[in-house]
Amino acid sequence: MPVREPNPQILRAGTRRQAAPDRVPDLQARGTPRHLREELTALLGPEKVLGTISDLVRYASDASPYRFVPQVVVVPQDIDDVSAVLSYAHGKGREVVFRAAGTSLNGQAQGEDILVDVRRHWAGVEVLDGGARARIRPGTTVVRANAALAPYGRVLGPDPASAIACTIGGVVANNASGMTAGTTRNSYRTVASLTVVLPSGTVVDTADPAADEELAHAEPRLCAGLMALKAEIEADPELTARIRAKYTLKNTNGYRLDAFLDGATPAGILRGLMVGSEGTLGFLSEVVFDTLPLDRKVSTALLFFPSLPAAAAAVPRFTEAGARAVELMDGNTLRASVRVPGVPADWAELPRETTALLVEFRAPDEAARQAYETAAARVLDGLELVAPVASVDNAFTRDPGKIAGYWKARKAFVTAVGGGRPSGTTLITEDFAVPPARLAEACAELLALQARHGFDAAVAGHAAHGNLHFLLTFDAADPADVERYAAFMEEFCALTVERFDGSLKAEHATGRNIAPFLEREWGPKATALMWRTKEIIDPGGILAPRIMLDRDPQAHLRGLKTIPVVEPIADPCIECGFCEPTCPSRDLTTTPRQRIVLRREMMRQADGSPVETNLLASYGYDAVDTCAGDSTCKLDCPVGIDTGALMKEFRHQRHSPNEERAAALAARNFRAVEAAARLAVGTARRVDDRLLASLTGFARRATRPDLVPEWLPGIPGAAARRLPRTHRPAAVAVYYPACVNRIFGNPEGYQGPSLPEAVVALSARAGRPVWIPDDVRGTCCATIWHSKGYERGNEVMANRIVEAAWGWTAGGRLPLVVDASSCTLGIAREVVPYLTDDNRELHAELTVLDSLVWAADDLLPRLGVHRRIGSAVVHPTCSMRHLGDEDRLTALAGACAEEVVVPLDAGCCAFAGDRGMLHPELTDSASAREAAEVAARPFDAYVSANRTCEIGMDRATGRTYTSVLLELERATRPPA
Repeated sequence: MPVREPNPQILRAGTRRQAAPDRVPDLQARGTPRHLREELTALLGPEKVLGTISDLVRYASDASPYRFVPQVVVVPQDIDDVSAVLSYAHGKGREVVFRAAGTSLNGQAQGEDILVDVRRHWAGVEVLDGGARARIRPGTTVVRANAALAPYGRVLGPDPASAIACTIGGVVANNASGMTAGTTRNSYRTVASLTVVLPSGTVVDTADPAADEELAHAEPRLCAGLMALKAEIEADPELTARIRAKYTLKNTNGYRLDAFLDGATPAGILRGLMVGSEGTLGFLSEVVFDTLPLDRKVSTALLFFPSLPAAAAAVPRFTEAGARAVELMDGNTLRASVRVPGVPADWAELPRETTALLVEFRAPDEAARQAYETAAARVLDGLELVAPVASVDNAFTRDPGKIAGYWKARKAFVTAVGGGRPSGTTLITEDFAVPPARLAEACAELLALQARHGFDAAVAGHAAHGNLHFLLTFDAADPADVERYAAFMEEFCALTVERFDGSLKAEHATGRNIAPFLEREWGPKATALMWRTKEIIDPGGILAPRIMLDRDPQAHLRGLKTIPVVEPIADPCIECGFCEPTCPSRDLTTTPRQRIVLRREMMRQADGSPVETNLLASYGYDAVDTCAGDSTCKLDCPVGIDTGALMKEFRHQRHSPNEERAAALAARNFRAVEAAARLAVGTARRVDDRLLASLTGFARRATRPDLVPEWLPGIPGAAARRLPRTHRPAAVAVYYPACVNRIFGNPEGYQGPSLPEAVVALSARAGRPVWIPDDVRGTCCATIWHSKGYERGNEVMANRIVEAAWGWTAGGRLPLVVDASSCTLGIAREVVPYLTDDNRELHAELTVLDSLVWAADDLLPRLGVHRRIGSAVVHPTCSMRHLGDEDRLTALAGACAEEVVVPLDAGCCAFAGDRGMLHPELTDSASAREAAEVAARPFDAYVSANRTCEIGMDRATGRTYTSVLLELERATRPPA
């Protein structure tokens, strides 16, 4: 072990704990059984088999209330790997569950044996026929697929609220629909064809003209069985009518029996059956969708009603007027949504009875939108609306920002309401459907049922389709509370089926919590057909047992997970997974959700258990060291959990007192540190890269990788010792060159001014001169210390920079322009918690501007563009996302280039100051998809606005990234 490696036990919880009933047992502390690991490693290769206890625990949870620990996790790269796993499972009598995003709400992504991760290597979109169709791989998120389709004016039919995180494999496997899909735009109706790997390993592309011939040759028993079931159903008029009637409502409970009516051949029947099969019949390796028009002309209103019945009565009037979406939120849901950033705070004061409808019309052109708005106005004239709080206006709007805020509040129903659950309780999300005409009656009955069983009543849903959602919270460690949940479910299922003839699952799929009630909804004859379907396609029963079909009447009570209390910043997490797609380490180690899942398992364990000890041993690298600390997880988490901040706190806890003192000393003497760093970088450019890599490699081994950066070839040389001369009297802003731009110079071979020279020249050229204070050296935004968890050093520098900035800006009368987005974020926001009370008052008087905002808003309108390049690709940084100024980057690039491309896979590069040098593998992994997209074609310029991110992207792509301000200076430079 390196001499300065932190003791893993430092992060052990300090409180005495009793072992939870659902803790991972000590026998599993070593992870995957050796024979299983060795056999799968021999079959697939070691990089595709995950078997530490940390691996197993982090894959054991999804967004559901269930938790099942797999024996092993495999990460296949292609169909051959999947077929090999299925063949192995057949031969060994093992079980297989496929998992993509893990956003399922009913345990569909959990298994107790072999769990197969089909997210990591399974992303990709191919747009076909000018956007009319799209071939999509199962690990692709809905948001990513729609981004690829948007330039063609097309969109997918399914639009689940979890679109930012859920993947196409799960959407199709669960027949997810969402806000607008209803029964006509869901996966069953819009999937043109799919490629499936059957449990036997046979691969079927249902679009292949020879599919049925090849399937009959490879699987004669399966073909005969499917056609026999088809004939049996069609020979029973009563059953046929029942099946057709069931799908007039949204219904994802059980197999799609109408596939036997809609499909004429075995391949056609398979196409339908695979939709909504929840991974129990095969693996979907590819799906071709028929896409739909992306109607860009939108008009939306959030309308408030005095009661739920009043709101429900208005629903059919809006649907008749042509509304694409009519979403319902009751009073409890509205009040809970104030936890979502951007939701008006006064919603917390709404009366309990208040109910809102989110109504949206979408049109292909302006004339159609105006017609919809006219129809909507007629509906509004006959409604009794209320405005209980000041923010309510009950009016239709075209403002994209306001509309986005409404939808953000609606889509955050599960996480916003669930995030406010009592600490230590488990969250269950249910959805069901009733005939839309009986919506108000169903809402009233549901709320009464919740109240009778002591559950907080809250309901939301897709009102236009009679589809309602509700949440339950209880303590899974308390048998009495579990009994309360069980009693509720019995009454709920009886109510839905017997009173409303509804669907027990409208869009979340059967899953573990409705499997025992399948026959209650469908009856014995139809349910028997589903069991026979499973036996025909998966006779060995190897795929996803007990997820859809389960004869145990208590199956929904098995595997309920306890939710131990963890650190306050992370405790509201409901493990929804919305944070995962944005996480830079998602394909390397762990995600924010998994970091919290692992922490919770530690809390389930008794003090010092073997499982806790082994989890702690892995947690340092898997969770703490390889967290980029960019906190974009906070932006995508509906309740704003900042797992990056938690990891920084853990870094702080691992520091020794001497390390904290050394960091504070470096902050106090940063002028000398800065000069030494600039000298070292300048000297290093004259030394062979291999020698430097060898020397830093030795130092990293002797101390620890998280202390000593690794030398990376291509690191730029030193910046000039002197900053440009400026004059204070005429300045309209103070320009603060970040320390990274005072240390690192331009990329090797770049011909042109330095970034400080460019900013000064641009500002003067626009008649908006800036002043660089003489004493900026030795100051910093404090991010160096903040990102590493050095609190004392952070406090020193945070207070120093605020005091200095207050003086430079004449008490805040001039704006402070900062030329690195991460440093702008640091000074504007991240320093605040570490300031003294007096300096917090000074900080409140400062106006801190990112140089992008300064250039786009103040300079560009005053500049003339004299030369433009053909194309530029931009890298928006995570700090820009936090600051909300990504649009300024593209605007500036657009002034310089005829074509501006934002990669669809753009994300945090994870260079994160020097973290990309401490852990180069993190940047390699985080930037891989964006780098592949960038490298696919040449561009005339590669631009961003943060020097370390530019270095990271240089390394990832092999291209030279520079600040967009350098390109702007060149473009606006007057002709000679």
